[in-house]
Amino acid sequence: MDSTVDRVIQPYRAHIEKELSEVLAYNPETLDKSKGKWQTNIGNFMADVTLERTNRVLKLRNLPLAQVCILNHGGIRSILPKGNVTARSAYEIMPFENSSVVIALKGTQLVEMANYIISEKKPHPLAGLTFTIQNNAATQLKVQGQPLDEKMTYFVATSDYLSNGGDNMSFFKKGIETIDVDYKIRNILIDYFKETDTVRVKNDIRINQE
Repeated sequence: MDSTVDRVIQPYRAHIEKELSEVLAYNPETLDKSKGKWQTNIGNFMADVTLERTNRVLKLRNLPLAQVCILNHGGIRSILPKGNVTARSAYEIMPFENSSVVIALKGTQLVEMANYIISEKKPHPLAGLTFTIQNNAATQLKVQGQPLDEKMTYFVATSDYLSNGGDNMSFFKKGIETIDVDYKIRNILIDYFKETDTVRVKNDIRINQE
């Protein structure tokens, strides 16, 4: 019986293996979440790609675009080694079924987000929001290069896990609107790899400590 089942599933297994092993892009530098105090190259990469591709979906639906993206440091489960990149690379980095969602938050919650990052002392992937750490608190916050307005509503891309308060990101529970993007973050990575020849990372300073 076992051998019969194995013969039946073997073609499917071979097909999946071929898809996972196909080279999609080239990565010129190893991306590693363990190198960096407040931000890492893989964190910048994942937040930037998630923000950009989430906004593609929102634009198609004529919905407000996200200005900020935050993911969690612990959710990155592998490095992205220098060399050829495959779909398997995306599964190794993001083995979970988390999908992108967008939460509307007031500027005051973005201040909470920045102070949360400081208190956690972890380089959570962040895009669209920059700030300076002074006396263990967030100052000079900017969204897309513009000074943060605490009364303004901002749209923040994140994972469905975090939007529900995962990793103690309780500020998301104060959201005034939720947009379910229904786009797995793993698939966001795979789609990016398929569209690019070479993986590119922005190493700009997003969190500055004085």
